[in-house]
Amino acid sequence: MINKPSRKVARQKRHYKMRRYLSGTAVRPRLTVFKSNKYIYAQLIDDVAGRTLASASTMDATLVKDNGLKSTSNVDAAKVVGEQVAKKAQALGIDTIVFDRSGYIYHGKIKALADAAREAGLKF
Repeated sequence: MINKPSRKVARQKRHYKMRRYLSGTAVRPRLTVFKSNKYIYAQLIDDVAGRTLASASTMDATLVKDNGLKSTSNVDAAKVVGEQVAKKAQALGIDTIVFDRSGYIYHGKIKALADAAREAGLKF
């Protein structure tokens, strides 16, 4: 019998390894990304205080309608979420962040979200 390791467990292990070194502060929060099969989520987190400063996701129906997205889980949706979280960060006076890709490979949706956030004015 072949015992195939779970992709989810492998991603979580990579995330825990990275979290040993990544930490967000109030001045430089951590931008963390999570993607499910249906939605894409991004949060700015202050790890010192243990609170979320801002968040954006494709679960927000107005975000999807205003941008004319056909899907809530593709690369275009990731770009919109990246722009939205960058706007919220700038409204809070935050321009520099620490990017936490949550164990995902840096390509596709994760790369699109990061590039959109950079273009909107965040510095990694």
